[in-house]
Amino acid sequence: MTQNSYSLAELVIAACAEVWRDNGEVMATGIGPLPRIGAGLAKLSFSPAIQTTDGEVWYTSEPVGPGKRNSEPEYEGIANYDRVFSALWSGRRHALVGPVQIDRFGQANISVIGDHKKPKAAMLGARGFPGNSISHPNSFFFPNHNKRAFVEGEVDFVCMAGYNPARYRNGQPPKGLDLRRIITNLCVMDFGGPDHQIRVISLHPGVTFEEVQDNTGFPLAKIADEIPVTPAPTAEQLELIAKIDPNNVRATVFKDNPAGDRRAA
Repeated sequence: MTQNSYSLAELVIAACAEVWRDNGEVMATGIGPLPRIGAGLAKLSFSPAIQTTDGEVWYTSEPVGPGKRNSEPEYEGIANYDRVFSALWSGRRHALVGPVQIDRFGQANISVIGDHKKPKAAMLGARGFPGNSISHPNSFFFPNHNKRAFVEGEVDFVCMAGYNPARYRNGQPPKGLDLRRIITNLCVMDFGGPDHQIRVISLHPGVTFEEVQDNTGFPLAKIADEIPVTPAPTAEQLELIAKIDPNNVRATVFKDNPAGDRRAA
């Protein structure tokens, strides 16, 4: 890649950072290398009030990227279970998570593939997804946008509440339900369509809406007839990304570390 180009991973990182724009003082949790770097990019650029951790047990003054550390970060305070859950249950957290499946309602699955009694594959279990989904804002990252991830019907096991009226209690969605964005290797989406329908709000350079729809198991809405192109990371953002991720872990997420702009590939 030339000096002025950027990778798909860097494009995705910049798109991930945007989920925390104007969030104020919240705990920013990015699950996986690209969401984690994205949280750091947001903190160092346009959302300095968000709180980031070292991925273990400390809040840090500056974001800590994935991989081996060359030096110890400056710690601001402990991020033990008590403090994390105090932020979580009060809504002062925005998590960017990476489930295995999601459906048209935003219901997400990290537990099993197939029937729960005899699954084809068993994964993490529901863990904190049920409570997280009704306590604070959540966004999603999928490295492979396909129909195995964006499933027809419901996900195989509902771990996270979504905008599914059939599952509402008393006919109303959970009070704290707030699903925001979905970032994939093809596009950026949100839940801003009719009745919270998932809609495409930007297409990565060189990607068409038809390609996104063909890889999705349910109908998608559009933000406009002419869908905007996902903004490329700026030179300043690329410098910050390199600072946060000196180990270049970002280059290992997508096979062969492709260019962010297919048209330039």
